[in-house]
Amino acid sequence: MNKPLYDFFTADHRRIEDLFDKATANIHEVNEDFYHGFRTGLLRHIKMEEKILFPAAQKGNGGVPLPLAGKLRLDHGALTSLMVVPPTPEVIKVIRHVMEKHDLLEEEPGGMYDACEKLTQDETDEILAQLREVTEVPVHPYNKAEYALAAAKRSLVRAGFDFDAIANEE
Repeated sequence: MNKPLYDFFTADHRRIEDLFDKATANIHEVNEDFYHGFRTGLLRHIKMEEKILFPAAQKGNGGVPLPLAGKLRLDHGALTSLMVVPPTPEVIKVIRHVMEKHDLLEEEPGGMYDACEKLTQDETDEILAQLREVTEVPVHPYNKAEYALAAAKRSLVRAGFDFDAIANEE
């Protein structure tokens, strides 16, 4: 079956993961050029979903948000909060964990992308055109203050993740 939206977003997932892998090949010496591309790429991806894809699917669903939308939005908030703090080995481990769980909810058969594809099938070309026009999200220097990491940890809890437990997994 032709799934242009699914293909668009999953290809972007692979692109973002590749940047992340290159940036964090040595988690003790993060490649800042690749990590910057990862940060801006991830935030742009989230922007595309939050501003275009999810609203279009909700519209196609009679104005009712899709069941997974709430969880995915919490994940987006958690990932966004992790883009604020420096990429320590613990932060890197948590980002990788959250992205893996999150991407599965979107990509698995019957997941968010399949649902969105079905609900927006009459608007696919228009949605793809809008997605291609989405601009990069500017990022600021890392916030190294303890409160920034504490805020990220709270955001992770709201999304169902425990920063310390994930960071300390073997």
